[in-house]
Amino acid sequence: MRLGALYTYWVPLGFVLAVTVIREAAEEIRCYMRDKEVNSQIYSKLTARGTVKVKSSNIQVGDLIIVEKNQRVPADMIFLRTSEKNGSCFLRTDQLDGETDWKLRLPVTCTQRLPTASDLLQIRSYVYAEEPNIDIHNFVGTFRREDSDPPVNESLSIENTLWASTVIASGTVVGVVLYTGRELRSVMNTSNPRSKIGLFDLEVNCLTKILFGALVVVSLVMVALQHFAGRWYLQIIRFLLLFSNIIPISLRVNLDMGKIVYSWVIRRDSKIPGTVVRSSTIPEQLGRISYLLTDKTGTLTQNEMVFKRLHLGTVAYGLDSMDEVQSHIFSIYTQQSQDPPAVKGLTLATKVRKTMSSRVHEAVKAIALCHNVTPVYESNGVTDQAEAERHYEDSCRVYQASSPDEVALVQWTESVGLTLVGRDQSSVQLRTPGGHILNFTILQIFPFTYESKRMGIIVRDESTGEITFYMKGADVVMAGIVQYNDWLEEECGNMAREGLRVLVVAKKSLTEEQYQDFEARYVQAKLSVHDRSLKVATVIESLEMEMELLCLTGVEDQLQTDVRPTLETLRNAGIKVWMLTGDKLETATCTAKNAHLVTRTQDIHIFRLVTNRGEAHLELNAFRRKHDCALVISGDSLEVCLKYYEYEFMELACQCPAVVCCRCAPTQKAQIVRLLQERTGKLTCAVGDGGNDVSMIQEADCGVGVEGKEGKQASLAADFSITQFKHLGRLLMVHGRNSYKRSAALSQFVIHRSLCISTMQAVFSSVFYFASVPLYQGFLIIGYSTIYTMFPVFSLVLDKDVKSEVAMLYPELYKDLLKGRPLSYKTFLIWVLISIYQGSIIMYGALLLFESEFVHIVAISFTSLILTELLMVALTIQTWHWLMIVAELLSLSCYIASLVFLHEFIDVYFIATLSFLWKVTVITLVSCLPLYVLKYLRRRFSPPSYSKLTS
Repeated sequence: MRLGALYTYWVPLGFVLAVTVIREAAEEIRCYMRDKEVNSQIYSKLTARGTVKVKSSNIQVGDLIIVEKNQRVPADMIFLRTSEKNGSCFLRTDQLDGETDWKLRLPVTCTQRLPTASDLLQIRSYVYAEEPNIDIHNFVGTFRREDSDPPVNESLSIENTLWASTVIASGTVVGVVLYTGRELRSVMNTSNPRSKIGLFDLEVNCLTKILFGALVVVSLVMVALQHFAGRWYLQIIRFLLLFSNIIPISLRVNLDMGKIVYSWVIRRDSKIPGTVVRSSTIPEQLGRISYLLTDKTGTLTQNEMVFKRLHLGTVAYGLDSMDEVQSHIFSIYTQQSQDPPAVKGLTLATKVRKTMSSRVHEAVKAIALCHNVTPVYESNGVTDQAEAERHYEDSCRVYQASSPDEVALVQWTESVGLTLVGRDQSSVQLRTPGGHILNFTILQIFPFTYESKRMGIIVRDESTGEITFYMKGADVVMAGIVQYNDWLEEECGNMAREGLRVLVVAKKSLTEEQYQDFEARYVQAKLSVHDRSLKVATVIESLEMEMELLCLTGVEDQLQTDVRPTLETLRNAGIKVWMLTGDKLETATCTAKNAHLVTRTQDIHIFRLVTNRGEAHLELNAFRRKHDCALVISGDSLEVCLKYYEYEFMELACQCPAVVCCRCAPTQKAQIVRLLQERTGKLTCAVGDGGNDVSMIQEADCGVGVEGKEGKQASLAADFSITQFKHLGRLLMVHGRNSYKRSAALSQFVIHRSLCISTMQAVFSSVFYFASVPLYQGFLIIGYSTIYTMFPVFSLVLDKDVKSEVAMLYPELYKDLLKGRPLSYKTFLIWVLISIYQGSIIMYGALLLFESEFVHIVAISFTSLILTELLMVALTIQTWHWLMIVAELLSLSCYIASLVFLHEFIDVYFIATLSFLWKVTVITLVSCLPLYVLKYLRRRFSPPSYSKLTS
């Protein structure tokens, strides 16, 4: 029953499995080491014995944990105490929601009042909390202290929480652990990573199944031609073993080793330094991406705002004319300090200049006061913190705020002479160019909300007693609040077209009576139980009437370097870009224009906020009527559309040149990726840099993490990690394209190599009355696919059709790959026909030309087969590399040298004769020459697109 030596079967199989297992194991070990590093971070825990050190993996619910400044919060906690004098702390939440601005958090009042942190262990209190859920922006709970008389009850909201994965930006805090492990908000917002299998691997598996079918069919045909004589079922098994070469076991090894080479080449590319390949199973995926889903903050933008424009209606100041603003401010404060007696002969020009100066001054003062920014002083080695704070040291001051554009505005007022030097819960201090400190009391503050799109503040000037209500907000809401004017709408449009984020600033002077009346109504509204938010909004709106329009400010979010050319390249390559961001609609739209995600000629359709099925239906119909139009939609509207009209929405969205989704939750980003994969069947690539992008990165066919300000969470979870967004172009256009084309050539060649020898076996068996006798035995069969042809065939992983500079210059070349042409049923069929032709020619040639002994058939056919394979590799190669030449010559030398040891299969004396040489030459030429001629004719009359660029 046995056909040939056993080792001819188990050695190749064992080698294949070993290579695959080792590669997978190496990646798993790397992941394990990274996880272990995070889980073994040390924290301080308050206990009855004092503070003890505890590993983050050993923290339990109810523990009192101390977190230092710049330390990551290890679990979801309730904020009990802070070392900061102002009784609050700032958090960096970039790894949670992707926003690099800082969030203000407040401790529980009754625990903050305790003299020391250790007193927390002396009180008897309970925290009641909602069950774990996915919402990172809301929290409902209560804190109850029972050992006081009467017991104290405090309500807990999102302001009292410290979620895991956030970083403490100021002071040292103490918190009680509420949720750990799988119940953490950050964990619930990340999906479990899936093991990614490349589309290419699935296609190769498909071809392997076809080859298996062919194996069974050929075996059955052979037995049928014997008329199922004797023990025919055993004959079928013999033939299955005999033709088992049809299924190329070495294919898996070659492809896996190819992936390792591609990963090494990507890591070694000096044009994209710092790139890491964390998943070496899918480099070919990079060669056929149809949809790119990208985060905004930190990926496309640096999240560094720059003040660009101040517009006062009659005059506008840009970056080049800020010194004029500075001189206006300076003149106002120097005049105030001197205040000479009125001169009768004041010229008209001076009057105009004075009114201009006062208008500029009012605008700058409003910008310097209307915000939520806190100046914080840090010791710089020379001065200590307390001294820096006392003297308002400029070198030690940093601004903390929950929005980067507010910081940009305050930094700008500092640059023109009006500096924010101090702030606490109830007062603000400004410094004039002359060094005087202006004191303002904060009477009320109305924070910015997504719904109101504006923020307001009421302040009293301590020196004059004047009460002023300042307000800033988006032009859409402010247009109805300010007094009539004829320039607001037009100038807002002009600034928005430049990609600037526009804020309208207004003011209103209040008398003491007006303010007292407002305050009484405001306090009353805040105490009501029913419709509280509506009543409060109504009272505030009574103030927001006929306000004086001061100015427009324009800030710009700085883009990462080369974002525009990279997006241009991706668009030309046929890749559609979708931007998914947690940011506001206005900001997202500005960035889309700024980054040229939406081209100058394209319209933008802003999808109205919809809450039910009817509204969604109407809005989808309105969108359907537009053509070649980019779509901007918010996460809430998207959820409604996907709930009722998933198919219709995705169909319309997929036709858009670009899509922007704003206010997107992390899980929503992953859901969009999943829908795109299901609806289109195309490959997706997700790019992000924060912890909130992890779900999307893991869900996409290719996940790319950008190492940036928002830590390493995204880059560690990704398949590929890059240091800058601009590297993405080269990763896809050059490495993705090469990996896919090389793997396609390699897999088809390995299949051809196996089919050739199987065809020869079939011809041999049919000539000798369908006998199940092996043509090549023992070492010949193993040597054929390893020593004699492995290196030249594997050297195809170094082949490339065009230089990398050309691939970057003509991204249109990438479009060809999206259709999957390098490896298709058509190319597979062509290679099958080539294999059958060559195998038949070699075998029939050897049978015709051999003279006396059977041994000569083996010698002639095997030598011709090896030479044909080496020539075919040379025919397939498009750009020669010195290693390819070495591989060809090495393989040929190995074969010639090994002939001495193969005397049991090959007649050594016959090989040395001239008869052997001419017969082998003729057979090899007949098998290869027609293919060379066909290749020449094809390149002459129907050249592929890349050859036009290389010639």
